[in-house]
Amino acid sequence: MSSIRTMTRRAALAAVAAGAALALAACGGGGDDGAGHGGHATASASAGATAPAEGATATAAHNAQDVAFAQGMIPHHRQALDMARLAAGRAASTEVEELAGRIEKAQEPEIATMTGWLRSWGERVPGPADSASGTGHSGHSPSHSDHSGMPGMMDGADMEKLEEATGEDFDRMFLTLMIEHHEGAVEMAATQREKGAYQPARALADDIVTAQKAEIAEMERLLGGR
Repeated sequence: MSSIRTMTRRAALAAVAAGAALALAACGGGGDDGAGHGGHATASASAGATAPAEGATATAAHNAQDVAFAQGMIPHHRQALDMARLAAGRAASTEVEELAGRIEKAQEPEIATMTGWLRSWGERVPGPADSASGTGHSGHSPSHSDHSGMPGMMDGADMEKLEEATGEDFDRMFLTLMIEHHEGAVEMAATQREKGAYQPARALADDIVTAQKAEIAEMERLLGGR
């Protein structure tokens, strides 16, 4: 199934790239911060309000999986934010633009929450260098390194194609890539639910699974309409 989904995504990206090239010929064309999805913003914001103040309790209750979850999900979320921020001015559909806005609003506080946990545990907080491999055409530094072993992360070529797309081409590519990105986050969150010890991190993982599965269904519906 993974190979079929990857082949489907690559075929969709190739079709979009070809469409974009025809359109161009016709017309002559960090730090610890992050941004955040609608369904789990409240729960994660609540966790974020308490995690930095938990201090010794947080240190005593977490395990290596909790650290790995936070250190992996922070750059994963950052890339989702880079993708979502491209929608303004590029998306043809208001539904796609609104979805991107919800993703951004939810994932920013989640990044802040996980950053607080790592600091309270005395663990390394991933910086922009952990999630970005260069500067895109739009002038910012999208999180697009290869991230071997991290499910759903886009590579540099995918991110550059998304930056260059507009209109219906952008919508199709955004939905295709974000579905795969969400599927990766759900996989990471499922591992955290199974192996994590820190209850707030397990609760955030529950929220991510619930919200992102709902968004996957929404994106598949929008993509099917195209």
